[in-house]
Amino acid sequence: MTRHRPSQRGGIIRRVLAALFVLLTLLSLWLLRAPILRSAVQTFIVEDELQPSDAIVVLGDDNYPGDRATRGAELFHGRWAPVVVASGRYLRPSASLADLMAQDLAARKVPVDAIVPLRHRADSTRSEAEAIGELARERRWRRLIVVTSSYHTRRSRYIFRDVLPADVEVRVAPAVDSDFDPQGWWQSREGRKTFVRESLAWALALWESVW
Repeated sequence: MTRHRPSQRGGIIRRVLAALFVLLTLLSLWLLRAPILRSAVQTFIVEDELQPSDAIVVLGDDNYPGDRATRGAELFHGRWAPVVVASGRYLRPSASLADLMAQDLAARKVPVDAIVPLRHRADSTRSEAEAIGELARERRWRRLIVVTSSYHTRRSRYIFRDVLPADVEVRVAPAVDSDFDPQGWWQSREGRKTFVRESLAWALALWESVW
């Protein structure tokens, strides 16, 4: 009759315990997935305490409902700044997203003479920040409120503070995004895509700030 040596039995027990530990860990992660995933996206979101400023800057590539424009108009009507910058890239030589955003702002009762369209060819948040920095220098603005989608706020603030001169104060105001729910973003394909894109964009932003 074959007998297992004590060392063999001990090795089997250790492997069984290790397997149970892995299974319990995976089960715990599965049960706690919702709060973990909600916490993960909260690291992307910031909301600064606002102060009266020289301009409200609404970043381009707004969504279909115009949520960023809506937030920018709310801040204007709240008298946080006398003008709203409608930032947007060119779609064609004669048309830009800045023009569409200016229309959105006007539709939300922002006076036309308080809207500053900023047309540019920026293909990233960093290059958009550089274009806005040029405008701020031209107009001698020293305090800006930057409006963007909630998931984009922390990265935007990081980039703007990295790009703009130290004497230009930047505060961010998040806009609710109808296409992205921070409380359940993983449940929709668009939410998952947004989370992955923002995660990769953060890595690029950190790389660009160093190099």
